[in-house]
Amino acid sequence: MRRSAPVIPCAVAMAILLSVNPLLTGSPSFGPKISLAQEGWKAEYESVCAKTDMAITLSAEELKERIAGCDRLKPKIEAQEESTRKVYLRRLQMCRELYKYMLGTKEAK
Repeated sequence: MRRSAPVIPCAVAMAILLSVNPLLTGSPSFGPKISLAQEGWKAEYESVCAKTDMAITLSAEELKERIAGCDRLKPKIEAQEESTRKVYLRRLQMCRELYKYMLGTKEAK
């Protein structure tokens, strides 16, 4: 009769091996490293475009600040690689256009 390995110790051993393997848990120790500064623009993008769903409730001053934030962020996105640049520039443009439209309607009143 063949004796099989206990299931729980095998599962624990696999979990330990997987948790210490840098290829599976974190950034590899080889290849280009993405600095946090490069990814900082994404947090700024999220911050600037976070209130598009409630743009109607923002004051004219808040809308102006958001438009200025879009303008400051544009060069940072333009420096990204092509596919990222295309997607985020379009999103940023739509975000800015919404804020600009809402500002125009508020100023027209």
